[in-house]
Amino acid sequence: MTARTLARLTFGNPASAIYLGLVGAAVALATALTLFAPDPGFIWVFPALFAFPLFLFVALAHGGEPPATWLFLTELVLCVLAQSLALGTMVEASRGRLRRRPRAS
Repeated sequence: MTARTLARLTFGNPASAIYLGLVGAAVALATALTLFAPDPGFIWVFPALFAFPLFLFVALAHGGEPPATWLFLTELVLCVLAQSLALGTMVEASRGRLRRRPRAS
């Protein structure tokens, strides 16, 4: 698999683009509230929930201790990109199956 194929599967289909847009909006909102609100609370839970299935296993690897901020954000980005790749792969696989069906006469 080439880098171009990986980039196309991760960023180049509508499902992955919508997913990445939602995550980007959640991160932008969390960043704005962290910078400008007096008490942002648990706002960073929402971006983590968008990356939940994979991020759960990464969070459990820390053993209950919160990681450093840079590590949390790096893990979040990697989990979101991996899930976007999986989503793009599923979309391409479903399109391929739909194209291979014989046409009814």
